Amino acid sequence: MPLKRVLAAYLDRSVDAVELTEGTHGRPALATPAELDFNWSHSGDHAMIAVARYLPQLGVDIEMQRERPRARQLAQRFFAATEAEALGGLPESARSEAFFALWTAKEAVLKAHGRGLAYGLERVAFELTPHGTRPKQFSGPIGAVDEWHCQTLHPQADLAGTLAWRGASRDVSLLRAVSV
Repeated sequence: MPLKRVLAAYLDRSVDAVELTEGTHGRPALATPAELDFNWSHSGDHAMIAVARYLPQLGVDIEMQRERPRARQLAQRFFAATEAEALGGLPESARSEAFFALWTAKEAVLKAHGRGLAYGLERVAFELTPHGTRPKQFSGPIGAVDEWHCQTLHPQADLAGTLAWRGASRDVSLLRAVSV
């Protein structure tokens, strides 16, 4: 399993010594507590693993970029009203890319929080910027927007992604995977 191989390398353990468990809402975690947190995402034939030391909450999401002709309708149904309005104000040709920027930001934060989509997509609102997204308004126990950081990822032309974490600002390195 590629995930366990990556974690074993970070933990300086054998792959067999890495045990995974699930949190209350299904979020994967190390069975033996460590200073390491991780999250992973997949879309199509692609996967991404995020790893960080000394962060209590880390999430990542990637999605294959594709046309979403109903992006505006989906946003009106599931996103915050400000996000649906922002998408509606974009030219049709820019909506799919903006939709995936918002979607991956939302899912990365919700995965980091540990509740996933069940928490509610509309409860975490983002603002579209020229460089991706920025947290705008969060509601409930997820915490204040200024506690969260989001890094837009472009691992390759056909993928959209976001890395999210709660805690101090960090430098982010994107390593490209090879065949496993």
